[in-house]
Amino acid sequence: MATRRQPGGRPRDSQVDHKILESTRELVAEAGYPALTVDQVAARAGVGKAAIYRRYASKAEMAFAATMHGQWPPPLPDTGSLHGDLLALARAAHTRMATEAARQVAPALISELAGNPDLEARFQDTFLAAEHAGLADIIGRAVARGELAGAIDPAVAHLLLLGSLAAGLYIINLTIDDSTITELAAAAAAGITALAARQHPSAG
Repeated sequence: MATRRQPGGRPRDSQVDHKILESTRELVAEAGYPALTVDQVAARAGVGKAAIYRRYASKAEMAFAATMHGQWPPPLPDTGSLHGDLLALARAAHTRMATEAARQVAPALISELAGNPDLEARFQDTFLAAEHAGLADIIGRAVARGELAGAIDPAVAHLLLLGSLAAGLYIINLTIDDSTITELAAAAAAGITALAARQHPSAG
């Protein structure tokens, strides 16, 4: 049985992880996020509430992990260009972020983050750290190909691409189609290229 070690040395059962996330997805699909409770998830998954709270600080964090994040970011191919890599990432992100469940859960989590520094730190250290690492890989490949004068902060690249996508979906409430995703990726690629040139002028 696969396990993952938690902070403090206690191994974490990946089968329990799967049951919690799958049960959360099912319950959100059946009745919507507002009706979701940790008690319901524990009962559906056949685990104790303590097992859930060892993994997630709140209902919103649990639902976000289940409906949007999971094994994210997924392995993405090297398309051969910065724009192509960013477009592949943006399309994969949109597939998760534009679902009805995600549109219910994300605003609730954003609201919780605003008033909970501990939850914000957990969000930064888990979800955002994984996305930044994926963007760092994309930027590194672009530098190696000679497309970029040098590396930039992946957090800035995240704001340019995934931050814009999230704002469009959850704040402005836009319906974003593939042509818009393509334009967002092109704009992000242009911004990253310009920023790299400004930060690394001697490489130009």
